[in-house]
Amino acid sequence: MTNFDITNKSSFQNMEVTEALRTVIDPELHINIIDLGLVYDVSVNDNEKQITVVMTLSSKYCPMGDAILNSVKNCLEHNFPAFSAEVKLTWEPEWSYDNITEEGLRQLKGY
Repeated sequence: MTNFDITNKSSFQNMEVTEALRTVIDPELHINIIDLGLVYDVSVNDNEKQITVVMTLSSKYCPMGDAILNSVKNCLEHNFPAFSAEVKLTWEPEWSYDNITEEGLRQLKGY
């Protein structure tokens, strides 16, 4: 994920999108895709009214991959109706458990 820059307006927009994506839950692990570290980049182009999310899945064989990608697109279209949404799937870098945030790890452990 990109760093937050208080002097940059787009940082606020990116943060709003990121927070909205916390509502997208991995149906197998029951943790949101942000805390799982599946989202690598969020960009908002205010002039073109375009939101782009670059993300991965936990594996190329993730049985819920299509559902997760569709949920991301639906989340963006619902929360930001003035924007078009694009979800780009990447396998570089490959996802690992090291991507999970401390909050995600806490949820995995059940507390």
